[in-house]
Amino acid sequence: MRELLDYPADGNGLRRAFANFPSGVVAVAARVDGEPHGLAVATFVPVSLDPPLVSFCVQNSSTTWPRIKDVGHLGLSLLGTDQAPAAKALGGRNGDRFRETALHDGTGEALFIDGATAWIEGVPESQVAAGDHTVVILRVNRIAARDNADPLVFHASRFRTLRAG
Repeated sequence: MRELLDYPADGNGLRRAFANFPSGVVAVAARVDGEPHGLAVATFVPVSLDPPLVSFCVQNSSTTWPRIKDVGHLGLSLLGTDQAPAAKALGGRNGDRFRETALHDGTGEALFIDGATAWIEGVPESQVAAGDHTVVILRVNRIAARDNADPLVFHASRFRTLRAG
């Protein structure tokens, strides 16, 4: 049996505990004044089927979120196993986040990454302050998905793929 480790109930302890819980990687993107802007989030949750709502969390220190938070439409790309380079670029603080990444436009400002496992387009409905993050609720307008596409997973502080069996 593996040893149980106690962590302090602070940010470092939570980070270590959360590393034990896998999450999907989602790109949130929009065009603002013709230029692509986006970020990667690992906290994405379906909220409601009726009405169709999803949520994601953005760090309050993000310099990208203030650029896209007031757009009419956002594009969410649920990234696939071969998209770790795109996820790393979107998670970076500097440089061209979309270099060597094929994009396609949605309704209004919504922007998507080609090759994702699924795409969700929606309108930001509300934002809730939650500690060092903001929880964004998005009303879903359109959805598309690829059959048999495997998701990119963030687990133990690195990108991984799911294994059958």
